[in-house]
Amino acid sequence: MDEKLERRISVRNLVEFILRNGDIDERSSGTVDYDAASQGAKLHRKLQAKAGSQYHSEVTLSVTMPIKSAILTVWGRADGVIEPFAGRKEMTKEVLDIAQKMDEEKKAFYTIDEIKTMYRDVFSYEEPELLHLAQAKCYAYIYLRNNHENDIAVRITYANLETEAIKRFWYFYSFDELEEWFFNVVSEYSKFVEFEIEHAINVKETAKKLEFPFEYRKGQKELASFVYSSILRKERAFCQAPTGVGKTMSAVFPAIKAIGEGLVEKVFYATAKTVTRTVAEESMRILKSKGLVASSITLTAKDKLCILDEHKCNPDACKRAKGHYDRVNACILDIITNELDITKDVIEEYARAYEVCPFELSLDVALYCDLIICDYNYIFDPTVRLKRFFSESNFAKYEFLVDEAHNLVDRGRDMFSAEIIKEKVLVTKNNVKDYSKKASNRLASINKILLSLLKELSNSAEDYMIHNSIDEFVLALRSFVGVIENDLQNHIRFKEHNKVMEFFFDVLHFINMYDSREKGYIIYSERIGNDNIRIKLFCVNPANQLKNIYPFARSTVLFSATLLPINYYKELLTADTNDKAIYINSPFDNANRLLATTSGVTSLYKDRSEDMYKRIVEYIDKGSLKQGNYMAFFSSYKFMNDCYDVAKDKIKDKELIVQDSNMSEDERIEFLNKFDTDNDKTMIAFCILGGVFSEGIDLANEKLIGAFVVGNGLPQVCVERKLLNEYFAKKGLDGFSYAYIYPGMNKVLQAAGRVIRTENDKGIILLMDDRFKKTEYYRLFPREWNDIKNLNLNILEENVKNFWKE
Repeated sequence: MDEKLERRISVRNLVEFILRNGDIDERSSGTVDYDAASQGAKLHRKLQAKAGSQYHSEVTLSVTMPIKSAILTVWGRADGVIEPFAGRKEMTKEVLDIAQKMDEEKKAFYTIDEIKTMYRDVFSYEEPELLHLAQAKCYAYIYLRNNHENDIAVRITYANLETEAIKRFWYFYSFDELEEWFFNVVSEYSKFVEFEIEHAINVKETAKKLEFPFEYRKGQKELASFVYSSILRKERAFCQAPTGVGKTMSAVFPAIKAIGEGLVEKVFYATAKTVTRTVAEESMRILKSKGLVASSITLTAKDKLCILDEHKCNPDACKRAKGHYDRVNACILDIITNELDITKDVIEEYARAYEVCPFELSLDVALYCDLIICDYNYIFDPTVRLKRFFSESNFAKYEFLVDEAHNLVDRGRDMFSAEIIKEKVLVTKNNVKDYSKKASNRLASINKILLSLLKELSNSAEDYMIHNSIDEFVLALRSFVGVIENDLQNHIRFKEHNKVMEFFFDVLHFINMYDSREKGYIIYSERIGNDNIRIKLFCVNPANQLKNIYPFARSTVLFSATLLPINYYKELLTADTNDKAIYINSPFDNANRLLATTSGVTSLYKDRSEDMYKRIVEYIDKGSLKQGNYMAFFSSYKFMNDCYDVAKDKIKDKELIVQDSNMSEDERIEFLNKFDTDNDKTMIAFCILGGVFSEGIDLANEKLIGAFVVGNGLPQVCVERKLLNEYFAKKGLDGFSYAYIYPGMNKVLQAAGRVIRTENDKGIILLMDDRFKKTEYYRLFPREWNDIKNLNLNILEENVKNFWKE
């Protein structure tokens, strides 16, 4: 049979998909995968090493079988295969009796060992969990089939991560009963395999014939070729591509062609902004209109899909959570068979019809889609990443397209950092004290350690201190997790249960990051006020964690309109300055914009005054002579509001609006809707540099004709910025630039990029801070800014008038 018609699935994914049943219940920690965490892996290896020479660990097993028009391979690694006559003393009487009888008949048998690690009390198990036993049974069947044996034992080993206590369950099976059971599981899965095979054929055939849907713009063919070349050569690559090139289509098209050529199986289009997800959706619709038969899904955040006002994922609060897993597979098959453009609305429609959770449904459906449009966290975040995609069998099967990649630096730091705050410890202690004395005592121990650190900080000149190790603190956290695990297993429901669970998962994340941290971390504690403190695992360089995910992609292309300087982003996103990079020149005529610095303006805190605010407002007023819509960007709300107050007195003939610090999504939409070309007078919007309106919005076709960027965007001085400065300086890099200048200038470039969005747009960009004329800032300007002017207040008005005349 054609090799392209083969499908592979891991044992774990197979049993979890087909044999899951019952309710969604987030009140339990049952979905936590400790085995994948560093601490679980260490205990695995320890148990395997102690088992002796007759215990063979991490044994790869696979079976390949025909399923109608396909060949299915089920594979995995058994934690252990034990040779005959070994491990007898740990057998239950029932299994030992069978073993002895087989000995008498001179029938030797092997044992499959499945190890599961946890913080829960292992002696609370009366029987193994269904899915754990199912995994072991799959390995047992494959082993018997491959080795032509007739009988086998199965051992489920539960091990406590804190105490290393062990509880085991033994079972004995014949080849015939395992084969019948295994074939039933595979038969249920076969309907999904049949769909996948037929769909894959259609995708490849239509993708091969697909042609670029437009006439190439300037720079667009170069970008598309660069992306395809990166996929073909299995390279990581960076691309600075300005607005107007059409970078979304230039990235999606070659990635889909790569599916057609069998280079990759799926494409992930990851971005931090909703608007860029919308552009990716539209790109796929255009390709489908040209004959492509392929499916795409946009993953929507849980809080935007939940049908409840207050998110409570349990069968008591949500009727869809009750029995969700009993209904969801039928729903999945229905939607993937009948839909190609799977949007939020489509997911909600099917979820309503089958009464299942729309969020969980979307994650399952993504398994069968060709293009997955999502936020970064679905790929990179260790807490919420789509683990079902990222197993060993999926190495190099995907293409990662990372849009607005400059955002991944801070997002990556957030994903891989973790903190515990004393105040939350005490709130959780109050919520558990009447339900679990042990949990309350464990939290008291954690609080005691934090109090000791707080006392030490109180006697220090600094508000923070760096720690080489916090093993004692982490040990206390592990002990707390173990107690909560047992409480949850005993169906204890705490006061403010959701808040307790939120803290519980924060602790698990902290432990996981502590165990998996490599270079690129700083551990520090910081005083918050007089009686509060945090301990933080601060991921200063996210590249060291991100690079663990890249191998799942054949190629990763990271692109943005602002990736300068490129080696800064290479250092923080891939840790490899040898990665490929390309700079696509702007397709727009420089004559369409007036770009200038100003004189006598600064955003330095020490120089802020009423006179400075008046000077800034005068520049904005004279720069907005032509009727239209403008944005003025400021580095902080206080700075913005101080200038706004002056502007209200000085600018009477123009409409002034201001960004609020707590805008809802509807209020943001309303704010942007005011940028209309039919406004009867000039409007100036006062906004935050680096905020929601300074990037990721598209006000094309003269909806915005000017931007005033007041200040160089440098982040405020704080503990973490100081630590970043020191860390990169010790590595021989420019610490101050890494901590302040590069992040600040990215905000500036993004804000300036709001003005010219199409070849027909015209507008003014004023960079209003004298520091922009210094070399350390000027050298970070895009190459197409080589015509930048310097305009003082005396000549600004004349230059603006001449620009609009021309």
